[in-house]
Amino acid sequence: MTRLFFVRHGKTQWNLEGRYQGANGDSPLLPESYEQIHQLAGYLKGTHFAHCYISPLPRAQATANTLLQDLNENIPTTTTVGMREFNLGKMEGMKFTDVAKKYPKELHAFRAAPDDYDPTAIEGETFPDLIKRMQPVVLDAVAKDVTGEENLLFVSHGAALVALIQSLLGTPIADMRKMGGLTNSSVTILEAYGPNLPFKLIKWNDTEYLTKKLDPTDTI
Repeated sequence: MTRLFFVRHGKTQWNLEGRYQGANGDSPLLPESYEQIHQLAGYLKGTHFAHCYISPLPRAQATANTLLQDLNENIPTTTTVGMREFNLGKMEGMKFTDVAKKYPKELHAFRAAPDDYDPTAIEGETFPDLIKRMQPVVLDAVAKDVTGEENLLFVSHGAALVALIQSLLGTPIADMRKMGGLTNSSVTILEAYGPNLPFKLIKWNDTEYLTKKLDPTDTI
């Protein structure tokens, strides 16, 4: 089988502040995040990755660069907009508390009722549109594994990865938040027997290697 490792980027300043970053916003990784990425690398050490697919956003690029340097292997990489975070339109850059006041309906649906999420008012991206652009990256990568035994690495973002991973597991959009969110510097592992869905979940939101005590700002 092909094993797929999905990593959420390290914690950023806006994560700490409780701001939405989305597809167009960004902020630097916190100093503590680099230590957490080092811990993730130690956890993944010994796993040979055939390829790494990375979001173009700076926070994901910094995470991937640090991780790959630690793994100390010449792993081929592809930067692709397919791995970009959700486009959250007008919510980007806003604090969660302000979004809750200005766009309560959209925020509730985004976080708790994805099948009711209509981003028209915020000029954002729908769940189907996100899945449509993300799934092909993964399915094409799996299809290229002629050995059927490769390990593939994906470095992306919390909200986008939750939707992508659940879609790969065959989860309906209505239930995509059923397992909660993903933590900064976490890894989620799936297995695939060719590019045919659904895939199999091995580990969800694994953070067992992180020494820091986690708080609510670490997970989305």
